[in-house]
Amino acid sequence: MFAGQIGRMLVFRISEDEDLAIAIKKRAEESGVKAGVFLLIGALKNVTLGCYRKGAYEQVKFAGSLEIASCSGNIAVDEKDNVVIHAHIVVSNEKGQAFGGHLMEGSRVGVTAELMIVEGLGLHLVRSLDEKTNLKLLRPS
Repeated sequence: MFAGQIGRMLVFRISEDEDLAIAIKKRAEESGVKAGVFLLIGALKNVTLGCYRKGAYEQVKFAGSLEIASCSGNIAVDEKDNVVIHAHIVVSNEKGQAFGGHLMEGSRVGVTAELMIVEGLGLHLVRSLDEKTNLKLLRPS
């Protein structure tokens, strides 16, 4: 179990054409957040989703006008104290069909995206490689 206090609540607008995964990480880094959670809504021009299978993420891509129905994740650091985000996203198309998975780089923001980060104080969340799964898992530290 990890325990801490709720710190700052930070709100950001992510601009059109930014890579969503990179933008979330950048906002956390620039704000000095190394542990926390985030929520995000908005629109995408395209999305790259990942689905974990046998030690790697299989990717699937969708293009067109997509609504971000839900996007949430956590913020931690790796063994070298670099910020790492882990995000899952559900998007829907103009027909209301929904698709979801792990948010991968290469997902471009449409008109806008709105990001809310809740900082965790007194937490030291570290993601380190688990050789069995080939995933960077959260570890107590």
